[in-house]
Amino acid sequence: MSATATSRFECGVCWQVYDPEAGDPVWQIAPGTLFEELPDEWCCPNCDAPRSKFLRVTDDG
Repeated sequence: MSATATSRFECGVCWQVYDPEAGDPVWQIAPGTLFEELPDEWCCPNCDAPRSKFLRVTDDG
């Protein structure tokens, strides 16, 4: 299942959600930035977990 422009990703450690529509104000990531476009050093703004701990959120009922 591939990510789309509106795909959100959730931290598997603290459940923080990265929403590309909102970006990440903690890391000064502009709204509209896809998860795949985040800098390599980006980590969870809540618990500092690495990007590898994030899983795509599905909106399937």
